[in-house]
Amino acid sequence: MAISMEDITRVKGWGFLLNRGTESFSARVVSPGGVYTAEQLVALGECAKQFGNGKVVMTSRLAAEIVGIPYEKIDEVRAFLAKSDLYVGGTGAKVRPVTACKGTTCVYGTYDTQALAKEIHDRYYVGWAKVALPHKFKIAVGGCPNSCMKPSLNDFGIEGHRIHVNERAEFGSDVGYQIYVGGTWGKKTRMGTPLSRLVTREEIFPLIE
Repeated sequence: MAISMEDITRVKGWGFLLNRGTESFSARVVSPGGVYTAEQLVALGECAKQFGNGKVVMTSRLAAEIVGIPYEKIDEVRAFLAKSDLYVGGTGAKVRPVTACKGTTCVYGTYDTQALAKEIHDRYYVGWAKVALPHKFKIAVGGCPNSCMKPSLNDFGIEGHRIHVNERAEFGSDVGYQIYVGGTWGKKTRMGTPLSRLVTREEIFPLIE
């Protein structure tokens, strides 16, 4: 391979991952909670046609990967995407892209999951971008106990629950949040431990920290 391992590692830190069996890369484009504007989707398609192999693949954490980018085009891709407020990243031992279900619009959703995911994204994915952690840290935001986003299988999971009418004064809302900590899935699996009570929205952030 003409590209050195040092260069492969360097661009992986930017969010460009080597495509197996090739000397091309995928650009992992991250958005808050998996939400892209129509204009950004057009830009992703144009970038894939101009610099990649014409394909965009969605990851399990709702990032959009543009596939088949030559190493020498990586800087051009970053500049092209930045014009549409799109950025590549989502790798390394730090806070990973925040996932959210569509509880914002889903009939079963108890609150605006995508708004909460964006706040977490801005505070911790962006705000803590240079904070090195012992391991990658995954956060998932779910809108109801149907658990479509599997919050309990993330390092930190948030799941909205309806509050009984008698408890609403205490919460200042009709929604409380079940927090799961320490969940994981893969070679080793562990159901996240549920905290002993539902929490308010304001309590979520110090718990993450």
